[in-house]
Amino acid sequence: MALLRSLSAQRTAISLVYGRNSSKSSSSVAAAAACRSFDQRVRRSSSATGKGVSSEGSTGGLNGPRFLHSGDRPLQASTLVQPDLVAGATRKASLKQESSQKNNPSPAGSPQRDPLDVTFNDPIAAFKSKTTGELMRAYLVYMICSSEKLVEHNMTLLKLARNLLGQRLFVLLMKSSFYGHFVAGENRHTIVPALERLRSFGVKPILDYSVEEDITQEEAEKREVESSVSSAGDRKEEGSMPQYHVDKSFADRRYKVSSARTYFYLNEATCERNMEIFIKCLEAVSGATFGTGITAIKLTALGRPQLLLQLSEVIMRTRKYMEDMVGGQGNVLTHHKTIKDLEKYYSSLGDNKDVKEFLNNVTSDKEGILHLFPWSGIVDEDSQLSDTFRVPDPQTGQMRRLISQIPPKEEEMFRNMIRRLNTIVKAAADLDVRIMVDAEQTYFQPAISRITLEMMRKYNKDKAIVFNTYQCYLRETFREVNTDLEQAKRQNFYFGAKLVRGAYMDQERDRAKSLGYPDPVNPTFEATTDMYHRTLSECLRRIKLMKDSNEDARKIGIMVASHNEDTVRFAIQQMKEIGISPEDKVICFGQLLGMCDYITFPLGQAGYSAYKYIPYGPVEEVLPYLSRRAQENKGVLKKIQKEKRLLLSEIRRRLMRGQLFYKPKGNYVPI
Repeated sequence: MALLRSLSAQRTAISLVYGRNSSKSSSSVAAAAACRSFDQRVRRSSSATGKGVSSEGSTGGLNGPRFLHSGDRPLQASTLVQPDLVAGATRKASLKQESSQKNNPSPAGSPQRDPLDVTFNDPIAAFKSKTTGELMRAYLVYMICSSEKLVEHNMTLLKLARNLLGQRLFVLLMKSSFYGHFVAGENRHTIVPALERLRSFGVKPILDYSVEEDITQEEAEKREVESSVSSAGDRKEEGSMPQYHVDKSFADRRYKVSSARTYFYLNEATCERNMEIFIKCLEAVSGATFGTGITAIKLTALGRPQLLLQLSEVIMRTRKYMEDMVGGQGNVLTHHKTIKDLEKYYSSLGDNKDVKEFLNNVTSDKEGILHLFPWSGIVDEDSQLSDTFRVPDPQTGQMRRLISQIPPKEEEMFRNMIRRLNTIVKAAADLDVRIMVDAEQTYFQPAISRITLEMMRKYNKDKAIVFNTYQCYLRETFREVNTDLEQAKRQNFYFGAKLVRGAYMDQERDRAKSLGYPDPVNPTFEATTDMYHRTLSECLRRIKLMKDSNEDARKIGIMVASHNEDTVRFAIQQMKEIGISPEDKVICFGQLLGMCDYITFPLGQAGYSAYKYIPYGPVEEVLPYLSRRAQENKGVLKKIQKEKRLLLSEIRRRLMRGQLFYKPKGNYVPI
């Protein structure tokens, strides 16, 4: 009933403004009265549920949903600026700024810059890029997302609406609601106006073609099991790790994942089509953003998941091998062992030809060993996986395989996956567009990170073209980022990282418990926030050292991909404290299209490097994506009313000022 009353009041306000027989002044008065009534009803509704309209929470990064569990609780009052205390002052300042800009416009050709309100309570700055109709649509979408029952059955309701309305009316309905709010357009041509408007308000795009198959759980499980097991069988040899083998209970990787897009392998032809789609994304970004945009890709779209599972297990078994060899934990790089140290370790084996050949292929520099295996050969040449990943047995000297014998057809599939990735990254380099490789489940991630890092070494020689993604809800994230920063430093390539909270928490925990391996996820929300801030601080510390040493600080590029206000404020404060300016182009910020505009646009308009993650694709083919967005917003908006409060404030202001037909026009130039 509260929803119906609110929508009724909203329609009343609109009809009053549109009244043909009313004078301008009487229309404004009536509209203002309707808006006040609407606002009062929202407040009463919030009061009745015990949730203030200005309460805040936190959301996940671009690669993940809100971090929700029993340990998630509001931040202490001392860490937050209370919105109600500053809202009035913020609005006055915005109005004064708006008036000043009209009287003293920026000189022709010079980019506009606004002061940043770090409380993110300025509705004018948040929504000046939106028409009034878009604001009303956003408010309606958020109202619907706040209904548990509607969201719980959203996919069923969408399909029912499609059947009842027919394709044409259904498409119109979606474009005027969920699709129009969360998706930029149907193809790389129709999204250009949206990208140009973003750019004019200081915001750049990360393009993501968000089409995915709407397949049943049974079909997903069937595909995943078939594509995750070698034709030679799923042989669990001595020392094998259960987490890197498929389990039918978790074969549908969409299980308890509301945010990340999921690819299920069908055949090699599908992977080729995915490669072509990613390249079209690159072309769209290049044509519309003058080289400032990014394209997001997933490695599971480019090849058979079995290969990522096997490669991930190799990496983790190699770490275990090093632990047994030298003691302690961590990967090869952290131990600072040299080739001479390895020679001593194998000295009892005598003059062993296989051991000598192994030592000749170890990758090292003056500081010690970087890798036990020639990774450059894996991504550049026709190396055979099962022949490459072998280590000497310290007792017998015989070469021990860390990966099962892979049939020739599957070796060819791996080479195809690497070829596709090389083709995409080379196209990105040629077009001067960056590639962001999304994080995935922990049982794929060691392989994804290793391959991505090798692509950095190959392509990030003059600038950061390739970015990796790190999920800060994982216990090992700080160590992983530190290690990869060291590799970049020692091998002299540009390091790019997107920091997110993460997308697979519930799934990861359930799988670890079921298969009997340690839970990889941090125990609490606070622990994840600490991991995020520690990792970001380490990256900033290294950037500062480079600046102080007159080195190129752009050798480290970080995207703070978070919807959490406090994390964004933390990054801004850290930048100020250590003397990193937005113009240094080493730190950028990112949020999803249709979420947290009150963070993204003020950042972009203040001269910070700000991005929106831009999904696009045909209406009916992005329904799974829209379903996830609704699910994510349900969890977020039950606790976060801030976006709705700011939307309502701006809608009311425009109606009272007669700006119903406001046309956004920006003069901002992205950093």
